[in-house]
Amino acid sequence: MPTIKEKLQSYSLQDIYNMDETGLFYRMAPDRTIARRQIEGSKKDKTRLTFVFAANADGSHKMEPLIIGHAQRPRAFNRKSGEQLGFYYRSNAKAWMTGLIFREWLQKMDQQMQDANRRVLLLLDNAPSHVVRDLPLTNVQVFLFPANTTSKIQPMDAGIIAAFKRRYRRFQLQDAIDRDEQQKADIYKVDQLIAMKWAKAAWNDISSKTIANCFKHTGLFERETQKNEVGSEEQDIENELEDAINQLPISHPMSVHELINPEEAQQVAHEEISDEDLIKLSSSQDQEEEEDGEVMDENPPMSTKEKLNVLHSCISFLDLSNPNHVIAHKVLRNIQFEIRTIEKKQTTLDRYFCKEY
Repeated sequence: MPTIKEKLQSYSLQDIYNMDETGLFYRMAPDRTIARRQIEGSKKDKTRLTFVFAANADGSHKMEPLIIGHAQRPRAFNRKSGEQLGFYYRSNAKAWMTGLIFREWLQKMDQQMQDANRRVLLLLDNAPSHVVRDLPLTNVQVFLFPANTTSKIQPMDAGIIAAFKRRYRRFQLQDAIDRDEQQKADIYKVDQLIAMKWAKAAWNDISSKTIANCFKHTGLFERETQKNEVGSEEQDIENELEDAINQLPISHPMSVHELINPEEAQQVAHEEISDEDLIKLSSSQDQEEEEDGEVMDENPPMSTKEKLNVLHSCISFLDLSNPNHVIAHKVLRNIQFEIRTIEKKQTTLDRYFCKEY
């Protein structure tokens, strides 16, 4: 890999980025039999999303993830756009990365680097959608990995995407345990918006040390880097996932590795459909939005009083002689304060408008 390493030597670690896509079956059960049926039927129930992740080599910048779904405004969005809900979201009938979406993403990155007065190197695999010819890029230089080598030397594949999926599955299995205790019929049922919120939180939770460590493990960087121990953090999460799987009513449990790395998720993320095909599919997308099989959250919105009562019950349970409970106490009190502040502002506004009218 001398040509790659020579290229990297021209850039500082903070100016070397890697981007890659991955598929996520966001309702997938940790049961081999159930998961197989879910994956085979994913085209019908539309419970697969594609995520686009990018970060730099020292872990100081994780870019906002791009999420690609099946419908422009799934039912769970409640008639709002992805942008209105705080997400970078695009859609097409198959929820795949396409040349059109990729070019938009790359031009957006280039604009961000122009605004920051930075010139960076972007490492990419040679997926069909990664077409950069004729793009007027000024601040991003693209380097395509040689064919058949990316799984070994691409940082996202060296552990970053796996770190994301560990954290996503932790959210999912914790929720499944809650639903099982509540005797819900389908304990893995979750709507797309909740899945996207979990995914965003999972990505945000990955530390800069974890990302830097994954870049280092590719063998591409020979320069001195600070040694950081992050393996124990990932192992702790895997232990949590294993414990969660053991608590769930599962006939044929997956291993944690199978849960994090289902082969089908990788196969679908890099498929490409032409822009001409997208034009043909666009006419049917409005109908798909109505028939996308989305499941809205079954729990009705809570009032301010109900929220505060739940928090009060949780706080009453805490044992402040336990250091972990002390941390939880501080967090819960902060949430209480936020809720009360929002309620106070809303009450003030309501009183003001009542006086006016």
